[in-house]
Amino acid sequence: MQHRTRSSSPPPLKRARRTTSPPPMENANGHGSVSGSSTHSTGEHQNQHQNQNLQPLSLSILGVEPLDEFIKEIADFVHHMIMTRPEQHQHPNGKVEVEAKIGVLRENRSGQRLGLPVLVETSDTCPGIPDVRFESNMSVGGDRDKIRVTRDTNTGVVVECMRKVRLGDLNVYCPKREADWRVSVNLEIPMPHPVGSASFKRVKDRLSYSHEEFKIDLTQVTSSTSPNAPPQILHELELEIARPEFLLATAMQRGDPKASELERSAFDELIRAFVNNARILVRNASEGWQ
Repeated sequence: MQHRTRSSSPPPLKRARRTTSPPPMENANGHGSVSGSSTHSTGEHQNQHQNQNLQPLSLSILGVEPLDEFIKEIADFVHHMIMTRPEQHQHPNGKVEVEAKIGVLRENRSGQRLGLPVLVETSDTCPGIPDVRFESNMSVGGDRDKIRVTRDTNTGVVVECMRKVRLGDLNVYCPKREADWRVSVNLEIPMPHPVGSASFKRVKDRLSYSHEEFKIDLTQVTSSTSPNAPPQILHELELEIARPEFLLATAMQRGDPKASELERSAFDELIRAFVNNARILVRNASEGWQ
């Protein structure tokens, strides 16, 4: 399995806001509109006048945009998982992984897709929600707290050995979309090569796309649970925060009174972009997820 290398980049700045008025309307010669005779009809002149009066609105009465409560819920969840991870002292080399997987939430009893009396996306942490499972077009992998050995499919050389510990999941139900998604926070701990044969084999053919602080993986997975079992071909669509070290740095500065306002808000801005990218993937999901 080959991975694209990624050069480090400085932390992203907060989104620029438009605070100035738009330029005056220009005529065909590139000059501002002036009073006098005009070849435009009365209706066109009125529309032009109205467009000139359209001013950008302030973000709020305080001039700032409050963080969306849904995004804040996800940011609080991810931040809590990071700051309370159990092995940060025993395994200082462990890397925190934050990813979003696209799939479908199904009720365990009926097997049908989850249905809630809501009109917009929401997490499944509310009381009274039935027991559900998340299907991302993947087979049941069982306990993930095992050592995973990754080899290059062309050379057979071991790329990495790690133990992947799941810290927590947060499911997101999208009633107006063909798919749902799940936020997962994991801890990847480097391990020595295990002794013995592999109990589970997965061959991945992956296309990776990078955009700023994120990586999108389209993966075809060929898996087998035993030598005699027929292989199963599955597909995965994942979004991941690309730089664990930057994620941890912004998490540590979140709410720190000694840090600048830009540094204090960098973590929430990172999660905001993460959620928006997940939303884009879900809204472009096909009916194949049903």
